[in-house]
Amino acid sequence: MFRPRARSLLILLAVGAVSAHFPACAEAQGGPEQRAILVTGATSGIGRATAEVLAERGYFVYAGARSAEDIAELNAIPNMQAIRLDVTVPEEIDAAVETVRSEGRGLYGLINNAGVAILEPLIEVEEQDLAFQFDVNVMGPYRVTKAFAPLLIESGGRVSTTGSLSGFVTWPFGGPYTMSKHAIEAFSEVLSLELEEFGVTVSVVEPGNYNSRIYESLAERREARGIGSEGSRYGATIDGMIERALTQRNAPEPDAVAEAFYHAMTNDAPKAHYLVVPVESEAQFTIQSIFNRLVEVNRDHDFTFSRQELIEMLDAALAR
Repeated sequence: MFRPRARSLLILLAVGAVSAHFPACAEAQGGPEQRAILVTGATSGIGRATAEVLAERGYFVYAGARSAEDIAELNAIPNMQAIRLDVTVPEEIDAAVETVRSEGRGLYGLINNAGVAILEPLIEVEEQDLAFQFDVNVMGPYRVTKAFAPLLIESGGRVSTTGSLSGFVTWPFGGPYTMSKHAIEAFSEVLSLELEEFGVTVSVVEPGNYNSRIYESLAERREARGIGSEGSRYGATIDGMIERALTQRNAPEPDAVAEAFYHAMTNDAPKAHYLVVPVESEAQFTIQSIFNRLVEVNRDHDFTFSRQELIEMLDAALAR
C-alpha cells in the first residue's frame, strides 16, 4: 500500500475533513416531539461545541461525560442532560441506555465523538497503549452504537462518528492514531450498509486541525506513564513532534465541525462523509493522498486501468 511521505508539520495538521456551508436544516421543536441526540465525549472541543449547537437549536442533548465537575457543568445548559459515560466501561454504557430509555424521549441521533491520541513509533509503542488507543477510538463507537441500536432503529435515526483526516493519511509516529481512524472509516461505511434497511443513516465527520484537548490529554498521559524520548531510537524527534502538536490549542475553534454534525443529524439528505478543514492545504493534502494511493494500487498488475479509464471512473463517480 502507498504510504504518503511525510510533509513534516503539514502532516501534523492532518490529525484531527468542506467547510461548513451546509444547507439550512429544520430546527427541532420543544415538547413531547423534541428529538434527542446523544453526544459522547461532550466535555470539551468538538464534542462540547456540537452538544451546545444542538441544544441551542432545540434538540435535547444527552451529553456523555466522566467527571462529576463536567456533569454538573453540562447539566446547567438548557436542553442538555449529562450522562456519566466512559465508552470503555460496558456497565456505564448499559446504564446510559437505561437512562435514555426511561426518559421516554427515545433516541434519534448518536454522535460517537469520544477519542484519544497515541503518537509513538510502531516498533516501540507499548501494547497496552496501542490497546488503549483502539479501546477508546474503535471499540468505543462499536460498543455505544451496538447498545443504542434498538432505540435508533425504532426512531429511524442517525449515527455519526468523529473520524479525522487521519482516516486517509499516515505519517511517522502517527501509527496508533491513524490506524484507529482508518478503522472508523470502515466502521462507518459498513454500518451504513447494514442499517440502511432500517432507515438509519450513517455518516463520518473528518475534521482537520481544530482546537481540541486531545493532544493535551496525550501529553498528560505520556508524563503520567513516564514516556519520553530517553531510550527511543528516534531520540528527541518524538518530543519535538508532541510539542508541535500542542500548538493545536492555537487552532480555530471547532465551530465548523459542530455545523457538520448538525447537518448530519438534521438535513433531509445527509452526506456519508464530511471533510471539514480550516485551510485549503489540509484538503489538498488529504485528496492528494487518496489519489496517490489509488495510483499505487492501480500500478503494474494484470488489470491495470489506463489513464482514460480512470478519468471515466472519476467522471462517473462525480456524476453520482
